[in-house]
Amino acid sequence: MGYIHCCGGLRKTQSFTLIPNKEFVVCELDYLKKCPICGNTVVQLTRISKDENISTVRYHNKNALAFLKKMKPKILYENKYIDYSKTKKGNFYLNYNEYGIKKRCYSNLSNLKIGLNSTI
Repeated sequence: MGYIHCCGGLRKTQSFTLIPNKEFVVCELDYLKKCPICGNTVVQLTRISKDENISTVRYHNKNALAFLKKMKPKILYENKYIDYSKTKKGNFYLNYNEYGIKKRCYSNLSNLKIGLNSTI
């Protein structure tokens, strides 16, 4: 998921990878359907050349929709990112402390001395 700077903040967008030209290595298209503040539709094309120069082209509202329609045949795929905060997590719990003794109380974490080099 890409971001476009609009109305003083970064807005999440749909991000597409395009077929690069001869001069460019990477071409990406970001599409913001509607800005939550100003209500504009924004399309931004970002390209990186072989000399690592970055160029951007940005359109708003009607021009943005016309540009998106023009670029649709050149789209390879949509970049979809996984939200790792919503993925399933494991439920493994180790019932032994750092000395190999079975824990008796789960909430008594103050007695653990992990990483301490004390000679008592």
